[in-house]
Amino acid sequence: MTEMPGEPTPVALVVDDERQMVAIVEFALQTQGFDCVTAGSAEAAWHVLTSRHVDLVVLDRMLPGASGEDLCRRIRSVSDVPVLMLTAKGTENDRVDGFLAGADDYVTKPFSPRELALRAQALLRRTRSRAQTEALRNGPLVVDVPARTATWEGRALRLSDVEQRLLTVLARHAGSVVTWRDLLNEVWFTAETAGGRDMIKTTVYRLRQHLGSGGERLIVTVRGTGYLMPRLDEERP
Repeated sequence: MTEMPGEPTPVALVVDDERQMVAIVEFALQTQGFDCVTAGSAEAAWHVLTSRHVDLVVLDRMLPGASGEDLCRRIRSVSDVPVLMLTAKGTENDRVDGFLAGADDYVTKPFSPRELALRAQALLRRTRSRAQTEALRNGPLVVDVPARTATWEGRALRLSDVEQRLLTVLARHAGSVVTWRDLLNEVWFTAETAGGRDMIKTTVYRLRQHLGSGGERLIVTVRGTGYLMPRLDEERP
């Protein structure tokens, strides 16, 4: 896969409990320019998804514990990351069930590694094409969503994945209050509230530090509710 200058290397999460299959999928994707992370169960995959950014999920339908379809539905409740599902069953009903769960494409085992890689490329290309022009601007803040970068007053910000997600969510909802619960759902992909506010406060503090003197102006605390990013282009001297 040819990357455009400045375009980040795509990261694929491979979810399968069979090591040999994981190795085949990893090799196929890596030869086409993907970086890969792996998980052997739905819970392990969820941990990866909530702790780092991934561009694509390659997901086996049959997993220990929760099924691949269960995991796909869980992913779809919080994210539109493209999902390519693998299965040993190729019946129409199986494919329909996978698509209804939210899968974007389906590959039946045994498969050609090259075909798998090409399908993964096509999914990623469609996703990036949709997001290609999505740059969020608010005064001197520019958030490049597909590139996962941000600048403030022309200065590049060096943010962690979670800081970048938080800034993106606030910028996307500029002018509106984003509640604690919505931040947990959209940034941390969880509905669990225990300890959630402290986690958000810590990340907001770090993000404000990155922004320097503009931090308090850009991210406003709404007591008892959440945070607000004012529309800076509407400010008057």
